[in-house]
Amino acid sequence: MSWSAEAEEIARRRAAAAALGGAEAVAKHHARGRLTIRERIDRLVDPGSLREVGGLTGQGRYENGAWVGGTPAPYVMGLAAIGGRPVAVGGEDFTVRGGTSWGGFRRKGGQGGFVEDLAFNYRIPLVNLIDGAGGTVTSARRRGYNVFPGVDGFERSVQLLGTVPVVCAVMGTAAGGPAGRAILAHWSVMVRGTSQIFAAGPPVVARSLGQEIDKEDLGGAAVAVDQAGTIDNVASDEAACLEMIKRFLSYMPSNVWELPPVAGCDDPPDRREEALLEIVPRDRRKPYDMRKLIRLVFDRDSLFEIQPTFGKAVVTQLGRLNGKVVGIVANNPMVNGGAMDVKASRKQTHFMELCDCFNIPVVFLVDVPGFMVGKQAELAATLREGMRCVYVGGQLSVPTITLVIRKCYGMAGMATCNKNGLDLKISWPSGEWGSLPVEGGVAAAFRREIEAAPDPRGREAEIEQELRQLASPFRTAEAFAVEDVIDPRETRPYLARFIDAAQTALAQNAGPKLKAGVRP
Repeated sequence: MSWSAEAEEIARRRAAAAALGGAEAVAKHHARGRLTIRERIDRLVDPGSLREVGGLTGQGRYENGAWVGGTPAPYVMGLAAIGGRPVAVGGEDFTVRGGTSWGGFRRKGGQGGFVEDLAFNYRIPLVNLIDGAGGTVTSARRRGYNVFPGVDGFERSVQLLGTVPVVCAVMGTAAGGPAGRAILAHWSVMVRGTSQIFAAGPPVVARSLGQEIDKEDLGGAAVAVDQAGTIDNVASDEAACLEMIKRFLSYMPSNVWELPPVAGCDDPPDRREEALLEIVPRDRRKPYDMRKLIRLVFDRDSLFEIQPTFGKAVVTQLGRLNGKVVGIVANNPMVNGGAMDVKASRKQTHFMELCDCFNIPVVFLVDVPGFMVGKQAELAATLREGMRCVYVGGQLSVPTITLVIRKCYGMAGMATCNKNGLDLKISWPSGEWGSLPVEGGVAAAFRREIEAAPDPRGREAEIEQELRQLASPFRTAEAFAVEDVIDPRETRPYLARFIDAAQTALAQNAGPKLKAGVRP
């Protein structure tokens, strides 16, 4: 006896699920400039690699006991591959009920869903393609009661942050649970102009606060990425967004027990760049292009910047040295002279935790005069956020290298060193360091002597000159208080040699850290 009839029914049901919310709903979705969830997954993963799970899930219609159609669950997910490596991937189908949560006993995706369990149990990366508003008050009518707020389902999302890479892409409007899930990620991205994220949308804001505001002004990229840093990066369109996801994952191991993938490298590790000899101005008050410096040192075309439009006083990038993945934390002298403000501190803290979680060594390129000062800085709790950065930096378990490009002062300078490890500190000849920059430090420490001098300005200049001579990096190198002063042109060979040597320690120390994982 054949089961061909049932096999044919499976095919019909799969075909119905592939139609999503129907031709009309798909056309409306396309008219908004958005891809469907199936189109997104197809463009993201390796061709033909998706093994969908739960494709028959939904609400069927029956006549005389026979299935005649139905509405698929508003979520598509399964096991796939990106760059030949397995991943768990899923996302809301906006063409079915706007992607709102399906009321089944077991969820396919979202908080507490099968796709999260798949990533956790198989120790593979998770990609969430978010395009839905989560729950609705109508669920209380269906249940007959209201549930108590809790973390039901979110506990798996929290566990994932300490085990496998989690990427969340906001592809449409995310509010409520999906918005919260977008934040529970190691890296997040959204699409400028067509995606928004907020705790609650304009109708709730209008009702509760009396503020009339549209979705874009409330949670578009200009707010969520550029100002608040709620989401890390922004893409110009969906195609660019999906490419950014692939790029980010190319730097990540599959889980915390593995090392990041090593890429082939045709950029010689001993390459010396003459331009590095002139990139830092002799005038200590003049800025220079730190991103250009980074491009000259690390493998060509290997850089991926995280949060480029937020916390601009620090630059955080993933890159490679001789094919090995590294995390780059560089102060940006073109913004506030490189002084650390609240946003830069938050950004650096999260990036260091990301690198530490996934066995990525960190290279600090230092030019920081200290924490941002002044009344606004104090009102923003710069000191507290900055010391959190110092705290996290002091707990790094991955190898770190500190390269002082120019300034390294005060408590902010402490956030660029790791005393728990090798504590390798090197400097360019332009390097300088101490508790305070000479200028402000002299005025404070020698105030009485300066005021009592016949020529106060002249005396202050004399003291500054004396202390600058003592602040020479060569004097510190003589005492082995800094391990090396190097020719700037030697930077790439020097760093590459140590990053190569660090791979053994990285492999032996791989695994879950003492902390729970990367904090959102």
